Amino acid sequence: MPLSAYHLRASIAVSDIQTAVAFYEGKLGLPVLRSGPSATIAGGSRIYGSGGGPALNVYQSVTAGKTQATLATWYVDDLDRIVDELTSAGVEFVRYEQFDHDARGITPRAGGGRIAWFQDPDGNTFALEADT
Repeated sequence: MPLSAYHLRASIAVSDIQTAVAFYEGKLGLPVLRSGPSATIAGGSRIYGSGGGPALNVYQSVTAGKTQATLATWYVDDLDRIVDELTSAGVEFVRYEQFDHDARGITPRAGGGRIAWFQDPDGNTFALEADT
């Protein structure tokens, strides 16, 4: 079955949906497309839009924050502006010892371009990338 014909959505586990709502809606500015239950938790999930369609399924679960891997990446045109806006909204950018970061937390990306990482309140890691 060819999966390339179907939309893909990232699912992100969080420990507290209300804390997640404050972050994803309040700091990242993502619009809620739908809310619903998560297992036995009424109102324990949100589907957020990004780029014109559903993008993130955020749900309350005991498995929240268990990986250090980057879970999703936004590809942006103006990385400096987006980092500045998110920083102003209270988002903190992660700096890794093995990379050289500028004052904003942006580092050169392997193969060209630039990247910056941030985490939600559960430590789920996300990236912003730009080709310039």
